[in-house]
Amino acid sequence: MANIRDIAKLSGYSVATVSRVINNHPYVSEEKRKHIQKIMQELDYIPNVKARDLSTGISKHIAVMIPFANHPYTDKIVSGILTAAFNDGYKVTLLPTNYNPEIEKQYLDALAAKAWDGMIITSKKISFEVIARYLKYAPIVCCEDTGHFPISCVSINREQSFTELFTSLTQQGYKKIGLVVGRTEKESASTGVVLRAYGKVLGMLDNSLIIRNCRTYEDGLKAGNYFSTINDLEVIVTNGDDVAAGILQHVSSAKVKVIGEENLLSSQLLNFSTIDHRLDKCGEAAFALLLKEPNQTVTIPYRFIERGT
Repeated sequence: MANIRDIAKLSGYSVATVSRVINNHPYVSEEKRKHIQKIMQELDYIPNVKARDLSTGISKHIAVMIPFANHPYTDKIVSGILTAAFNDGYKVTLLPTNYNPEIEKQYLDALAAKAWDGMIITSKKISFEVIARYLKYAPIVCCEDTGHFPISCVSINREQSFTELFTSLTQQGYKKIGLVVGRTEKESASTGVVLRAYGKVLGMLDNSLIIRNCRTYEDGLKAGNYFSTINDLEVIVTNGDDVAAGILQHVSSAKVKVIGEENLLSSQLLNFSTIDHRLDKCGEAAFALLLKEPNQTVTIPYRFIERGT
């Protein structure tokens, strides 16, 4: 197998010049570059990527920490990241955690060891305080509001979106409103935000109308079975379109208004309303922030899509 010295000998140029061509350094004449590349092609020479990354300090390879490998939230936000990364020539490694803080820390340790150029954290259990300690090793972007911590983030104003939704529903005369959320408020700041908006607008938290730990279509089926036993229920606000689709297998949309989240294919096919937080745009923005100066915040605007009226 040919090596860099063979290319240097056949080209008549120094090993240093050949190395500059391999690593795409700018200070090589076009004539030299073409000549050396021609010899590389003739010898079927493939550069050692790891060695090249070590020499440049940049691998164009990022990591994306995700809670689950097969989840609508994850799929949509990752789609945005992959689109932006591909357009910029970056590789992406997905790191599922199942919200295990020990696994999350292992991935952060790998980032500190230069396994990747940077990391996007879509959702996590570990604290921002711990994450902030790793900023000295590589850039990190979180897909949630990082508050006073100096961590770049793409935020979604979830409290405002749900406050506006509950306010609109009450103004339309709806009073008995069911709610479905993912993790409990002790585990998830996002869940706490939604419950706070619910309580603020409706005046109280009626736990008989609230279902927690509901994330999938199958969870939605169970939630729908429960809600079907509640008399005079008027609206069910869910934490995902697939959850809403499951609920609709037991609850009639003619009797109860079911509202999803994230404008997935299921809400389009079944024609029910949804809050679209535009997670694909969130992913694209997160990748863009990763390449910029640290400690920046981008807020993605949401929209309510009314269907089935």
